[in-house]
Amino acid sequence: MNKKDYYEVLGVSRDASEAEIKSAFRKKAKQYHPDLNKDKPEMEEKFKEVQEAYSVLGDKQKRSNYDRFGHAGVDGASSGFGDFSGFSSGFGDINVDIDDIIDNLFGGRGSGFSSGFNTSHGRNSTHRGDDVLMRVEITFEEACHGSEKDFNLDVVENCSKCKGKGGFDEETCATCHGSGTVTSEQHTLFGAFLSKTTCPDCHGKGKTFKKKCSECKGTGKVTENKTITVNVPAGINTGDRLRLKEKGNAGTNGGLPGDLYLEFYVKEHKYFSREADDIYLEVPLTLTEAVLGCKKTIPTIHGNIKLSIPAGTSTNDKQRIKGKGIDNKSRHHKGNMYVIFKVILPKKLSREQKKIFEKLSKTELLEKEISDFDKFTEKNA
Repeated sequence: MNKKDYYEVLGVSRDASEAEIKSAFRKKAKQYHPDLNKDKPEMEEKFKEVQEAYSVLGDKQKRSNYDRFGHAGVDGASSGFGDFSGFSSGFGDINVDIDDIIDNLFGGRGSGFSSGFNTSHGRNSTHRGDDVLMRVEITFEEACHGSEKDFNLDVVENCSKCKGKGGFDEETCATCHGSGTVTSEQHTLFGAFLSKTTCPDCHGKGKTFKKKCSECKGTGKVTENKTITVNVPAGINTGDRLRLKEKGNAGTNGGLPGDLYLEFYVKEHKYFSREADDIYLEVPLTLTEAVLGCKKTIPTIHGNIKLSIPAGTSTNDKQRIKGKGIDNKSRHHKGNMYVIFKVILPKKLSREQKKIFEKLSKTELLEKEISDFDKFTEKNA
């Protein structure tokens, strides 16, 4: 059976440095390790390939032979991987075992993930609190002008009674002897593995208490309802978020609190609508106002104004009122207001009103567009 190229197995180029090869091996070992892929039996074979590839490329002499003669130069030196309990044999200056891989995968040295269990190095280290997302509702006017507004929310705080410890009279955990983890042995087809899990009694802290705190039930945290006052900036829109630094849940072991994010929902207004910083208003006109034109009082978000409406205004005609939109100081932008007209036709007419319209119909009141359409209709008959 043809073997795969060792460089291809590790995913590195042929001129890769020792550090690059070492880093690639550790990533692949984590990715394919049988203990971490129990539901994927095919990973066992990939794991063996990775181990075999590194046993050659991680050794200068073996790598040199492989580069010169291919697999023929290292056959016999790269076989015989019966036990996966360690990686120390033939791996140059690196000595990695399953605990190293698990530690790195689940929060150990430099992995960047929160730990399912803590090593003795980090079990009492500080941890930043969780961020909190709260969805809040404000009125259309509050969103346009900004406002100072109070919000109530539940946040997790350190228990004041036990100062966040969870109990009193601290002592070393009898189960893990202060390590914060317990080790168990697992047997597989590839050998025996030692795996670490968080101590069930001290939850990774290495310490227990003779007396549990009655206030927080031993968790060190309590949920409190707080009222916060927030300056809502003008121009906030539905879906926008405002970050309040360190107003989220409390940290652990003196860690900083998380952040609070307010996500806004702006209630609809009966008459006004908006697009970004521009305000829109639909203004109804009587037939007389539309035909003859008029001066009309128009509401804006900044107060009423007098607007001159030209004669012959039709439905959906639009007029811009400069600077009467939202004064968005965070964007250094001032929006406009747009008035959209809607001509309201009477549904019922008195006898006198009907006579007036009948007289009008006999005058030269037809617009050119209507006249042209009538001519088209006659021609199309």
